[in-house]
Amino acid sequence: MRAGKYRAAILLELLLIAILVGGRIADSMEPVEVSGNIKIGEINTEEGKKDYIKWVDFTVPCEALDVAYEKDVAAHEAQTQLDWVTLLAYTAAKYGGKFDKKAMREMEKMAAEAMEKADADHTATDVIEEAGAGLQYFPYYLEAYSAILSGMVGSYEMQVEQEDGAVEWHQVYGLKAYSPIAKGFDYSDYDDFGASRSYGYSRPHLGHDMMGQVGIPIIAIESGYVEVLGWNQYGGWRIGIRSFDKKRYYYYAHLRQNYPYQADLKEGSVVTAGEVIGYMGHTGYSTQENVNNIETVHLHWGLELIFDESQKESDNEIWIDCYQLSRFLRKHRSRVEKVEGTKEWRRVLEMKDPAVEAYEAGAGS
Repeated sequence: MRAGKYRAAILLELLLIAILVGGRIADSMEPVEVSGNIKIGEINTEEGKKDYIKWVDFTVPCEALDVAYEKDVAAHEAQTQLDWVTLLAYTAAKYGGKFDKKAMREMEKMAAEAMEKADADHTATDVIEEAGAGLQYFPYYLEAYSAILSGMVGSYEMQVEQEDGAVEWHQVYGLKAYSPIAKGFDYSDYDDFGASRSYGYSRPHLGHDMMGQVGIPIIAIESGYVEVLGWNQYGGWRIGIRSFDKKRYYYYAHLRQNYPYQADLKEGSVVTAGEVIGYMGHTGYSTQENVNNIETVHLHWGLELIFDESQKESDNEIWIDCYQLSRFLRKHRSRVEKVEGTKEWRRVLEMKDPAVEAYEAGAGS
């Protein structure tokens, strides 16, 4: 009986030691998950090395994107600034990345307070940043959400059709990004991010599928430059467009057999948001080029985030769920028309994006 008590006491002591040591190990393990939404890599203290975000789960619903965007535009009309990304980051930091009813009410409240406190020396964005400074993970959400959304809203020039049919250029502030499906073309979709794929090897689906018909014009979501163009056995005929700030890589796959792209598109081409870049199809799943091995006609589009260039083509790529973004972008679809005598379509009303002009000016210097 006494020996049994000793053994029990020893086992209890060993268990406590294991818990203590395990807790210390757990405290030092990386990556660290922040509020179930962002994983931050280890803090590198070695000289010459930098830390950067290693993973982002983008879970902001379309409804929250809509509200934040409307507050941004309304503030601009009131001649102040309320950055929608900062507002979303503040809300996420306060509610652990969740956008439930309580969080949405807080977002509305913060936007109203920021507008009331804005003055000649402080914009509404400044007010939100000051409130966010007291939240531990605000900087991380701000960086992550900025990487996703920063190229989507701003000032640009747009052709506007008048009642008499004439076209005039107007200065516009608002959504610069477009739905990847041209206006007037039907499609269906659902949230399929993470679903299993088996061709080649077992892997999750790291993008968003939009089902439609062969030949539907595919639109550049954001302005950027063509980084990749050609055949990939998984994506078939595909286009990879990089944002000018290099934070975002847009991937458009399974394009039309025989005529997948606009005729003048090539690697290095600069594209403006809203332009027709290619056509829906079902190519792919073959090492042989120009093969239709995908059963369902659809566009697969993906969005990769790049916080450090070493992430671009590696085992640590960051692809986000684009379903809510696709819902959000439905409000902005590019109007197109058929180019007679060809297999191509083109946008009807042109856009001048300052980001394109800045990039081309820099490339020529």
